[in-house]
Amino acid sequence: MAVETDVLDELRRLRTRVPRLAGTLAATVDGLVLAHDVPDAEPEGLAALTAAALGVAHRMTDAAARGPFRELLVRGSQGYIATYAAGTTAVLTLLADDRVNVGRLHLEGRRSGARIAELVDTHIGPGGGRHADRLAPREPPARTQDPDRPIGTLPVRTPQPPAHRPRTQPGG
Repeated sequence: MAVETDVLDELRRLRTRVPRLAGTLAATVDGLVLAHDVPDAEPEGLAALTAAALGVAHRMTDAAARGPFRELLVRGSQGYIATYAAGTTAVLTLLADDRVNVGRLHLEGRRSGARIAELVDTHIGPGGGRHADRLAPREPPARTQDPDRPIGTLPVRTPQPPAHRPRTQPGG
């Protein structure tokens, strides 16, 4: 698949441009791996978690009326996980050490996300994916107030069962 090779080349170039970048992953918004360079993580699991985080990020930007999703940054005690929109069908997830220059991470991550979007659109075509409509620019939905719901509260949604089955550890 040509898109995998081209995207992997972009991920490798990104690793050379950002010191302290520990891993890179490009995936569809549905959680399927396009290409990866993550030596210390399982790429399929990371792609699935990225898709789940993407869903939450979309709900947050919608609830806070902040426009379409662009990026997400998570900081742990040992580093950062940054996710950037890469067009309407893909996302770029970066794993970085705790001493990374976050400004440089954002600059290069945004550039690579745009380049990956071009590559995916060229090879696969625009559209597709369960969050694709949320990544594309659109008009904000008209907000109507439910008279039975107090101002400032969010509507309650019925929890859905997970779409995946957790893996069990061998011997457990």
